[in-house]
Formats: sequence, structure tokens, C-alpha cells
Amino acid sequence: MSMRLQASRGIAATEGKRLSFAHSASAFRAASAYLAGGVSSNVRSTPAPHPLVIEKAEGAYVVDADGNRLIDYYGGMGPIILGHNDARIGRAVSDQLDKVVLAAGQSAIEIEAARIFCKMVPCAERVRFNISGTEADQAALRIARAATGRTKVIKFEGHYHGWVDSVLWSNAPGLEDAGSAENPTPVAGSLGMPASSGAEIVVLPWNDLPLLEARLRKGDIAAVIMEAAMCNAAAIKPREGYLEGARRVCSETGAILIFDEVITGFRVAPGGAQQVFGVTPDLAVFAKAIANGFPVAAVAGRADLMELCAKSVLHAGTYNAQPLCMAATLATLQLLQDGSLHDGIAARGTRMMAAFTEIFDEKGMPARVTGFPQVFHLALGVSEPARDWRDVLKSDRQLYRRFSTELLFNGVRALERGVWFLSAAHDHKVVDDTLEIVRGVVKSL
Repeated sequence: MSMRLQASRGIAATEGKRLSFAHSASAFRAASAYLAGGVSSNVRSTPAPHPLVIEKAEGAYVVDADGNRLIDYYGGMGPIILGHNDARIGRAVSDQLDKVVLAAGQSAIEIEAARIFCKMVPCAERVRFNISGTEADQAALRIARAATGRTKVIKFEGHYHGWVDSVLWSNAPGLEDAGSAENPTPVAGSLGMPASSGAEIVVLPWNDLPLLEARLRKGDIAAVIMEAAMCNAAAIKPREGYLEGARRVCSETGAILIFDEVITGFRVAPGGAQQVFGVTPDLAVFAKAIANGFPVAAVAGRADLMELCAKSVLHAGTYNAQPLCMAATLATLQLLQDGSLHDGIAARGTRMMAAFTEIFDEKGMPARVTGFPQVFHLALGVSEPARDWRDVLKSDRQLYRRFSTELLFNGVRALERGVWFLSAAHDHKVVDDTLEIVRGVVKSL
């Protein structure tokens, strides 16, 4: 084994060495001649000092083009719940590969995955599989509009429901553009989006039940779509009574309540955030942790709503329920359904959250750790927990970027936006090594 392949956990922090990413830098420059911006997803272009080329991933680690073995808290941006390259998932997919890859028909493995899905998820009387959360969100909104005969949809500042024009509004607005908290201005998330694509979107601040109820009472809303816990931009739980109130008012006004559980689904509990909080939506969208890294998403909910897909609502996709992905889905759900893996992750995540608070307190640096043990958020420069997107903007994001960059140079790969994803492979030894590195980096700050 070459010397550069021997970099491992804790070495950079304990010996005062900074890792080198020269080979990734060179590969990224070469990629930029062929891939627009050097990447195939904009969210991969943000890491400092530059995007990494990952050559291998196993358990709680990734190995990059320079041979650096990094403790990984990206988790593939959330899908990796069992650990990278889990052998059980690999065997299930390999077995299916010997049978059929794609045949434009139903498969027994899809039916079994759907059965377990509906058993696990409180709202799921029926389910349809997709490839991405973006697609599944669009399906949920189409169903809601068909069921109600209405067109307007309420979404919330800081919540993300995919990159398409119809929902990419106010997902990360600046205060200079967002207007008042009581009556936010919808802000397009990208150039190239026509104003007409937001004509049916009503933007509100999250976690404010009186404002939501007042808008719903007008009687023209087809659906309310929200992250049941705001985990894309941070990891913010709903205020006490907020989800219950939203459920009640949606029922009273005929609006469809949609939970976007792309991040929380199968990650925070076998039945997602709706199980944790005890509030059942009409429809819900899942992706990420559903198949431990394979491209699978789902829209699920009440039978009367979902059965519209069998009648007048078009839901299609050549690669929906692709058998290899269904093999990964079934194997993942079977491992997650009893909740024991969640309990193990929770024990270690709780320990990490408490240790982070202690480390920053000892340094005298204001910081808040919020969310779930399986997915939490660290904000620097604030003393109070965030309740909505505007609170998220109060944190010192430049300082956090310095922090996450220093972590990377010392062997820990953490998202620059402050969200940490844990998997079942993040055992106590991994947590110990992570905390050792974090302590060293915080001391240097």
C-alpha cells in the first residue's frame, strides 16, 4: 500500500498534519473541461477547497483520490443510513442483477417492498415508487390539485421540495428579498424561472400556526407541503402543537396536508417524522434513506387520494420501481423496520450532540446543536435555537465554513451547511475519533 493510502482516522488531528487534496484538485480541473462546472449537481460544487473525487466508500468512511480516509458525515447527502457499501444491500442487488434489470413490467420484489413500506409508514394506505424526491413531490402536488379542484399551494421559507420551477421558491431567500415575516415575498431559487411558475405558490414562515390558519381559512388552498421537521437547511423541530394544528385546519378547510419526508423518512424512525410526532398527513414523500444510496423515492398516502393515479392522474416513469433499486429498497426496509438500528444510531448521535455543546461551551463560543440524533444541525454564533428560516440566517455561516473546512483538512468530512448525517456504521470508536478531531479544530479556531 502506498504511503498516501495510509491516511486514517485521527492521524491528522493527533500529529498536527493537514491532509492534501492535490489529486482531487487536479481531477476537478480536468472534469471542468467536460462537465459544466466540473460537477453534475450544483450542490457538489460548494465544498472548500474544491469538490473531492471519492474512489471508495465503506462503513463510516470515504477514501478520496489522494488516499485520504475521511470520516464521513455527508452520508451521500442523507441516503446512507446503514453505512456505505453495506454488504447486505450489495448481495440483494447482486442477486436481482442475475434475474432482471428492467423489463417494463411489475416485479414480485416491488410488491413486497410496497407491502413493507405500507406497514411501516402511518399514512401509507397506498404507495407509488419514483426515482427522485423531486419527482415524488410533483406527483403529490398533482394528486392534491386533482382531488381538491384547487390550484394554490402553501410552502414555507427554507423548505426544499426539489429543483423544478413550480416549487423552487423561497427555499433559501435572503432577507433583502424575502419581504416581511408576516407576508413573505416568493423568491425564485434560480435564474431561468419564469414568474408564472410561482403564480400558484403561497409562501409563509414555518412554525407560525396563526398565519397558516388565517391563510387556509380563505378556502382556496389545494395543499400545504412542508418538511415535517425542517432538515434541509437546518434541523428544526416543529413547535409544540404546530403539526397538530396544521392537520386540524387542513381537514377543516379541505386542503391536503403533505409531509416532505425525503430526509426524515426512514431516518429518524421506521415510520419517519410522522411516527415521531404522532401526526398523520394525507400524503407524504420519501427518498434518500429508503434504499441506502440507490435512487428510489416514493409518494404515499390515503387510498382515495393515491387511487387517483389509477384513474385520471398521470403518474409515470420508465425507471420507477426498477428491480435493482427495489432489491435495495426491500433489503433496507427489512433492516430498518423493527427500529433497533435507529436506537443504536440515536445513542451515538445523542452523545455527539451533547459533546459538541460541551466543546463549544468550554471554548466560550456561542453554538447550538438541534435536531435528531440521526440528523442534527450545528449552528455557530447563536445562543438560541432556530425556529424558522429567518432564525437560521442569524448564525455565523462564514465561521461555520471555516470550521468545516478545517475538519476536512483534519480527516472529517462534514456538510458546509451544518447538517450532520449519522449511519449505523458510525460506532462509538468513530464518534471518539470525530470528537478528538473536533476538539482540536475548535481549539485552533
